[in-house]
Formats: sequence, structure tokens, C-alpha cells
Amino acid sequence: MNPDGPPLDGPSIMRQTWADIAFVHWAVDPSTVERFMPPGVRPDVLDGSTYVGLIPFRMQRAGFGTGPAVPWLGTFHETNVRLYSVDDAGRHGVVFLSLESSRLLVSALARIVFGTPYTWARMRVDQHDDRHRYTSRRRWPGPRGAGGRIEVRPVEPLHEPSELEHFVTARFGLHTRVLGRTWWVPNTHQAWPLHRAELVSLDDTLVEAAGLPGLAATEPTSVLWSEGTFTTFGTPRGAVPRRAAALG
Repeated sequence: MNPDGPPLDGPSIMRQTWADIAFVHWAVDPSTVERFMPPGVRPDVLDGSTYVGLIPFRMQRAGFGTGPAVPWLGTFHETNVRLYSVDDAGRHGVVFLSLESSRLLVSALARIVFGTPYTWARMRVDQHDDRHRYTSRRRWPGPRGAGGRIEVRPVEPLHEPSELEHFVTARFGLHTRVLGRTWWVPNTHQAWPLHRAELVSLDDTLVEAAGLPGLAATEPTSVLWSEGTFTTFGTPRGAVPRRAAALG
């Protein structure tokens, strides 16, 4: 089991539960994804490779600060395509290429406020016996219809994750670009109760729509599943000096 994340050193601005989550990852050469990184940020590398993740889950009881969860809007389905990043200050995180959400208002507000590329999609998460199935079809913005189906079967509990399994799940920040500046947003979460998983089937066009054609048609490097964990986000911080960001 991955350890709990480090405590935030400032106020919490958002909290949420990530439930019934699958992690499907492919190893790629860092040069493949450099163009997606905001200024002052580069691909995070493990043993010469970085990773592309396709990650569907249930978002539950999301809320702001220490207040109550937002009714209805705070619970929805999500699928994200993400990369792994580190900035010039040495802070690790993720960079999102896309985030499908089943709530239109959530998608619109997140794009405006946080600069994250949320989209609105029709989504379902189902369980059939020991299999977990995630389906998605994008509505807005385009390409309309991007999505597909992911089905995984948890195989065995993972008490001691490998270095790779830790690398792709124990991420305590995100990098994003808002108002011409690169930001790092810290987060922390409880330990993941992880399982190694079998990829039963994958029919996906989200990775291609994010700018990486052909990758989802290849065998993934790692497949994991978890019943979920609770996370909180802290105050955004500039990832690079203001002058350097302006030049970027």
C-alpha cells in the first residue's frame, strides 16, 4: 500500500473522494510528450521512461475548503488522460491532457478557473461480478464522440507497490497554465488500497484525441485498480518565476 501523502502546508481549497478507480498506463519516451508540458515543466522520468495514464473513476462528495460537499454537482464520473511532470523547483505532479466529466457545469467552471481541459461527456461506471466497466462518449467540446470502454478485473491486493506503481499513483500535485502563468497545485491523499488488475477489454479514442495516436492500441505497461481514497488540494503556487513564465 502506498503511504499517505505529505500534509499540506497551507489552507485546503478543495477536497473530494476518488472511488472505483482504474489506472491504465503506457511507457513512452519523454520526447514524445515534451510538447504538452507548460513552460518551466518537463516530463517526470523513471528509468528513462515517462508514462501516459488513462484513468476512469467516480468523483464523490467534492467540496470547497472545509465546507460541506456540493450537492449533485460534487458527485460525477470522470476519465482523465494524464502525464507525469516535474518543474524547475523540483515539485512533482501531473499534467492533464483531457478530463471527461459527466457534469457540464463542472467542466465549464474548471476550464475557466483552473485552466484544466475538462470536457463534458456521457459516462457510466458499472460492476459485473468481479469486473469494473467504464464507458464514455464526449459531448463538448470536440471531437464529439471521443471515448470508448474500459473493463478491468482486480486480481490481487498490492501491499508493496513497485517503484513504477508508486510513481504513477503517489502524485501530490498538478501543473497547469492559467492567465499566461504556470502553476503548481499541491494535493495530498490517503494511502491507495491498490490491486493489480487484468485489462479485460479496451476500446479507447481519448488518448488519440489528446494527441497520442496509436498508443491505446498497444499493450499497457501497468494496470491497477483501487476502491478509492480521499484527497485535498492546497493553494496554487507559481511553478516558475513570473518573468520566465511571461517569456514562455
